[in-house]
Amino acid sequence: ISDEFKTMSGREVKLNVFSEHENVDALDHAMASLKKSMKWDEERWGREYDLDVYHIVAVNDFNMGAMENKGLNVFNTALTLAKPETATDMNYMRIEGVIGHEYFHNWTGNRVTCRDWFQLTLKEGLTVFRDQEFSADMWSHAVKRIQTVRALRGSQFQEDAGPMAHPIRPESYIAMDNFYTMTVYYKGAEVIRMYHSLLGEKLFRRGMDLYFERHDGCAVTCDDFRKAMADASGRDLTQFERWYTQAGTPVLKVEGKYVPGESRYELTVAQTCAPTPAEDSATAAEKLPFHMPIKVGLIGKEDRKELVPTTLCELTKASQTFEFKGVTQEPVVSVLRGFSAPVRLNMETSDDELAFLMAYDTDDFNRWEAGQRLMTRVLLGVYEEVKAGKEPKVPETFLEAAKEVLTSEAKDRQLQAYMLILPGEATLSGSLQDAIDPAALHKARVHVKKTIAKSLESTFRERYKALSTGEKYKLTAEEVGRRAMRNLCLGYLMASDAKDASSIAAKHFKEANSMTDKLSALGQLVELPAESAERQAALKAFYKDADGDPLVIDKWFMLQASASAEDTLENVKALSRHEGFTLKNPNRVRSLYGAFGGNMHIFHGEDGKGYEFLADAIIRLDTINPQIAARLLGSFAMWRRFDGKRQAMMKAQLLRILGKKGGLSNDVFEVASKYAKA
Repeated sequence: ISDEFKTMSGREVKLNVFSEHENVDALDHAMASLKKSMKWDEERWGREYDLDVYHIVAVNDFNMGAMENKGLNVFNTALTLAKPETATDMNYMRIEGVIGHEYFHNWTGNRVTCRDWFQLTLKEGLTVFRDQEFSADMWSHAVKRIQTVRALRGSQFQEDAGPMAHPIRPESYIAMDNFYTMTVYYKGAEVIRMYHSLLGEKLFRRGMDLYFERHDGCAVTCDDFRKAMADASGRDLTQFERWYTQAGTPVLKVEGKYVPGESRYELTVAQTCAPTPAEDSATAAEKLPFHMPIKVGLIGKEDRKELVPTTLCELTKASQTFEFKGVTQEPVVSVLRGFSAPVRLNMETSDDELAFLMAYDTDDFNRWEAGQRLMTRVLLGVYEEVKAGKEPKVPETFLEAAKEVLTSEAKDRQLQAYMLILPGEATLSGSLQDAIDPAALHKARVHVKKTIAKSLESTFRERYKALSTGEKYKLTAEEVGRRAMRNLCLGYLMASDAKDASSIAAKHFKEANSMTDKLSALGQLVELPAESAERQAALKAFYKDADGDPLVIDKWFMLQASASAEDTLENVKALSRHEGFTLKNPNRVRSLYGAFGGNMHIFHGEDGKGYEFLADAIIRLDTINPQIAARLLGSFAMWRRFDGKRQAMMKAQLLRILGKKGGLSNDVFEVASKYAKA
């Protein structure tokens, strides 16, 4: 399809989006996203496109999401094609964000590029920050920030704690493909965001302008970017370089003290950064304090109003105390607003204070964060009870807080839905000090969700009914939020064990007028036992309705590989022999093996058969697609965090992979050898 865009200087740019003939009817959203990206980059950053043509080509078999070749972007069809019958709301938003990401590379990646591979975060971290800001401006700043932080905690924090941990500017590599990582991209974007927080929008924009002015047409380094920011702002950013050179996730220990006689509040913040598995204690001892922005607000306990609005505190020492004056009543402190630094927070906060922040914090992200901290505390408490063989209990105050969120009339329903989603098992595992028990962790999460569901069943039922409007599909913030809340309510109804829950889900599936609703219902139905008629009928209908559409069939494989049903491993083995499965298509491999490797409860089954199954796939795949094979190894990254039996079984599979007859690709060898030595 073709269109045109008039730049801010009045030039006409010819736009083309290409695909296979049968996919042309799914290209309109990609074109609209491209035009939005071009306009936004002009308005927000003053960056105009420089050529007379811009092409996007969508291909079915592609390892990456997309590639920013100048004026001719190559895209994975998964990040290009969208129509309501085949793409979810999240697909639509992700496509828009990635279309933007590749377009923004025209300035941050192409016109100003990297001197060498070690500078990869210079273009990727910066461009991820830009695409995150674009998506936030198009939709919801709070929701985008929550989505980003969920990804950080679920994947990047684990990477920081694993054998492949590296600074955002790596110092060595065997296969560069292995450093297209969450650390380089997402932590790199957090580093750019910290520049923005420290300098503010005006000075950050001045720094960006200076960076482009100095280096347009050049191959440069991360130090050149930092110098542009320092020179434009007049700030000394020497210490900030440590974010580029030191690996690991810093931990902040925060303590607050109110001095009522002096109307003063003191906040003491101490930072540490533990050694990564590849570092020794001596290396860790040499780690120096980071320079980071800590955004803080204070809310009065009595009147529930903001006493101190968001204030920037700059942490540069191992420990610092920040003072807030004119605090006329005892406050509840809201720390790390907007997740102003990529750290773990260690702070003693009561359940009542977290419930208070959920209700009254003026920072939407921190309202969600308070809920996540409360949920995590409850979940880990139940986890310990499950491990000890005790009857787990869920505090009544927690259930009341959940009810308060559910019954509130939220302006942003998507944000409301996120506030009721429990932290995932991978994220929770990062908070455990002892060996991870994946079975107990899964049982704990199921128990807490079931308890919420049963306690609030009638309310979930009422909300579900009220949100079932039958509206024709529209891609608006309001409708995305309505669907998100309705599908969340469906999930809790299924967890409640209500007698009619599965029939409600089956009806939801049959009457769905969008892939968002259809996939949500199927995701619930695949959790039913194998013999369930509703499960079997839905899976059969979904595959038939796909009518051979590769991206829809990917979803069919992915949901089954992600299920926590008892027969999941055997089902995945059968799916690997299904006529629709092939190792030659990266999307199909990710949808089955990638999803299975991320299914913590099933992959880490006590018998070790999940490890053997994935290792077999990696060995076969290494000769076909070593890049994807190396990515699948990530499921073994945290093997040291589990009990001795699981450690031995995972280590054995890593050694089996390393002993593959005929040798390994550099991609797989580098990752497997680092994991095995950890």
